[in-house]
Amino acid sequence: MRKRSITPTDSQRSSRSTSVSHSSPELPLILPHVADSTWEERAVCHFFDQFTCVSDESLNHLGFLPSLYATCRDSRQDDPVSSCLKLATEATALITLSNHVKAPSLLLKARGYYGLALHGLRRLLGTRSQAVKDETFATMVILSLFEDIAGERNGLYSSHTKGLGLLMTMRGESQLSHAQGRDLFICAYAHTLIESIVLRTRPRHGSISTELIAGQLDGSEPVLRLIQTASKIGQLFAESSSHQGSLDIDNITQLTTWIETGSLLALEMANWSQHLPDHWLPLVVCTATGGSLMTYQNASIAAIWTYYRAARISLQRHLLDLRQALASLVGDNQACDVHCHAALEEIQEMTTDTCRSIPFSLGDVDTFGQSISTSTEGRPPVRALYGYLMLWPLWYVLTFGMGTAAQTEQMRSALGSVGSVLGIKLALMLAQQGSMSQNATALTPNPSRFVPSTGSTACT
Repeated sequence: MRKRSITPTDSQRSSRSTSVSHSSPELPLILPHVADSTWEERAVCHFFDQFTCVSDESLNHLGFLPSLYATCRDSRQDDPVSSCLKLATEATALITLSNHVKAPSLLLKARGYYGLALHGLRRLLGTRSQAVKDETFATMVILSLFEDIAGERNGLYSSHTKGLGLLMTMRGESQLSHAQGRDLFICAYAHTLIESIVLRTRPRHGSISTELIAGQLDGSEPVLRLIQTASKIGQLFAESSSHQGSLDIDNITQLTTWIETGSLLALEMANWSQHLPDHWLPLVVCTATGGSLMTYQNASIAAIWTYYRAARISLQRHLLDLRQALASLVGDNQACDVHCHAALEEIQEMTTDTCRSIPFSLGDVDTFGQSISTSTEGRPPVRALYGYLMLWPLWYVLTFGMGTAAQTEQMRSALGSVGSVLGIKLALMLAQQGSMSQNATALTPNPSRFVPSTGSTACT
């Protein structure tokens, strides 16, 4: 994998001597204090600062929301679509601010707004003409974010994933014809795809049309190219997992086909990193203690790499299951051993690189690996957005159980920090789930997932 590197001495020189700027993860703005502003206005300002990212070449997260919210705020009060988005945005903004300033009264108000927004959304979904509007779709996206900030998922599953999938299908390819619709689709599709991959479940919207829509995105952009490959990984998981417990000796061809497909996707994932601009590449920084860290041009790129590594680990894990199932059918343990060793090496490399990236991603160090002092103004080290984007990749790598004891503790601590410092309660739940799932049998390669009656052969 392409990387750049510098030594501690290099990091002390002028930034002109390297190809990167001496930057740190993007810092949030200080919460504005306007004498006559309402709590809702202050909360919305804080929320937009923490969770929206205007489009750049690497990331666009809710970049459409500030202007869409402003339009809805200025619309007629009897417009149910605009009113619903306004309520959802203010509910999520209030709970974000409540977690930041530890104000229970704001939490109560946030929950009240959330209930009203949810009730309004259900009414909008009953009419197709209103259901397919950008404002309705955005409302569901924002409510799913509220659920994560509040830590109120039903277990690990979002209550809004199925609805997002259905709306993506209803809106069709035409939603990509304008920037706002495209950004909304990417945000919602990434939400459902990530859940599908890390939880290894079938997409709950039950349709391939969203994958077809995703295929229309511009694959020349690194993020969209990664999404398209991840989409194919999700399809492989869904197809092969649907045959659990049903394979016998006559289905060797199907297993072989899945393995070949997965192997091609593994090459596609590896090639993704080979065609990136130089400023997208991780910078390997040698520390004064003899260790090394990975830093990046900015926090957005760091987040993309975290997802990339988790997706590669997930794919290799699935290939391990498929190869073990095939080995148990044909009795070719030697071939399985060879592939298993290579897969475990890749998983360990991805795990190590994930951990080496955590200090930069959480704002503890700058691009050259130098420590960043804590803000005296109570400002969090990074915007909450970047902590939020780390949650599922970190949780997945943690629960897979291939990290060392130190790496395991580092990942669990990072999740805890996102929950306690950045105020995203889902992170605390995932940290706890990671502790419960560590080294659990369900998270280790298991050949009997596909072949229930022909015995099992471990790849070691």
